[in-house]
Amino acid sequence: MHSNNTEDRTVSTTRLFDAPRELVFQMWTDPNHVGNWWGPKGFTNTIESMEVKPGGVWKFVMHGPDGVDYPNTIVYKEVRKPELLIYRHGTDMEDRPDDFHVTVTFEEEGKKTKLTMIALFQSAEARNEVVEKHGAIEGMNQTMERLRDYLGKA
Repeated sequence: MHSNNTEDRTVSTTRLFDAPRELVFQMWTDPNHVGNWWGPKGFTNTIESMEVKPGGVWKFVMHGPDGVDYPNTIVYKEVRKPELLIYRHGTDMEDRPDDFHVTVTFEEEGKKTKLTMIALFQSAEARNEVVEKHGAIEGMNQTMERLRDYLGKA
């Protein structure tokens, strides 16, 4: 039974991007764009398929700077263009203990976009493992920086 307090199971970040909300949402949901900025510094991506709709699947492989490939499968739970994405992030189609749920909100602030990304893990242990072993917080920050740089070129 999970408690209602999810703080010990979450990793989150909020960023203000100097770009309109529709554009920021498109960067997250267009396979021609997302692969160019997704992931920490030094990572590249191969997008296998991307169907952004409830029940749709985004399959991709992240290529680490160390030469290791990381297959990922995202299943979209809720999609409200251009304001909300909710998805399960895992490594295949089966639910696994290290899968986590992500909520991304896109809010208009004048001509800018306030983006909030919250990753909710199934346990505090699972959250701590990705934070401590995989540098999840720094990785999320680097991913947001890469998105900001990419938007600057758009």
